[in-house]
Amino acid sequence: MAKILVVDDDPEISSLVQYTLESVGHEIKVCENGRDVLDTMHTFKPDLLVLDVMLPGIDGFSLTTQITEDEELKQIPIIILSALEPSRTMFQSISQVTAFLSKPFNTEDFMDAVKKALAKAKEE
Repeated sequence: MAKILVVDDDPEISSLVQYTLESVGHEIKVCENGRDVLDTMHTFKPDLLVLDVMLPGIDGFSLTTQITEDEELKQIPIIILSALEPSRTMFQSISQVTAFLSKPFNTEDFMDAVKKALAKAKEE
């Protein structure tokens, strides 16, 4: 199964995502703020990043930009979770972003997005 890094400052969302992914056997690590994400990605080496947009420290868009410029991280697919539907357009031009789900999201849609992102990662 995959290693997935979940970044969300809302404990309810993090717990839901963590529980949903662990229930199908994935290994999960959770970050609650943007500042720890890059270091954690380098040490944990996730197969997928699930990222909130509004985060303390650094926002999801700035993080995504830094990740796409990092040689070691730029192949990792990213799923964006956001309560800010208008921010969807900011991520459309970033090929690493495989899905954008508005909060609250449907768990089945989320799991479909995870499967697709992990399948895409294997192809590359």
